[in-house]
Amino acid sequence: MRALVNYFLRGLVVVAPLAFTGYVCWRLFVLIDGWLGLPIPGLGFVATLAFLILIGFLASSFLARGLFAVVESLLTRLPFVRLLYASTKDLLNAFVGEQRRFDRPVVVTVYPESEGAAIGFVTQSSLEHLGLHGQVAVYFPFSYSVAGHVLLFPADRVRPLPADSADVMAFLVSGGVTRVSATPAIPREAVVPPAAAPH
Repeated sequence: MRALVNYFLRGLVVVAPLAFTGYVCWRLFVLIDGWLGLPIPGLGFVATLAFLILIGFLASSFLARGLFAVVESLLTRLPFVRLLYASTKDLLNAFVGEQRRFDRPVVVTVYPESEGAAIGFVTQSSLEHLGLHGQVAVYFPFSYSVAGHVLLFPADRVRPLPADSADVMAFLVSGGVTRVSATPAIPREAVVPPAAAPH
């Protein structure tokens, strides 16, 4: 009986992630495919991808970049729209844009008097513009969630973590279950520039 239970649990571990991933991908495909309401299955998805590629191409051209800048300027002047637009844009840029933010994993000494530490990502290596000299902003993702929080620490309590940022994110989101492979050591200046050092 115990062997059957073990086989069941092992099968569950193999099938459940595949089924969940397949279900989420399928639901996203159906959702995107239905945006345009086209009668042929899959055509809406392909059209949406083509549209996004076209917009990306236009946004890279000099003339269209000026037009997008004007539209963005208008959006950032509207109180509620500004909040939605700016936060969504910054979030996407942090993951896939040209200004990626979650690419500098660090280990932070949370309490100087203890040996406890936390893993996060430096999102702002200098907060001088806020009058916070020697402080850096570190984002800590929550496990099994898309949420997280940002805390400010003195730069001398933050040290680079020699690991791939995607692996570190998977490690944190999985609650520390996913294995992280070490990479060559990262120079401290690449994560916390000297300008962020305490005065």
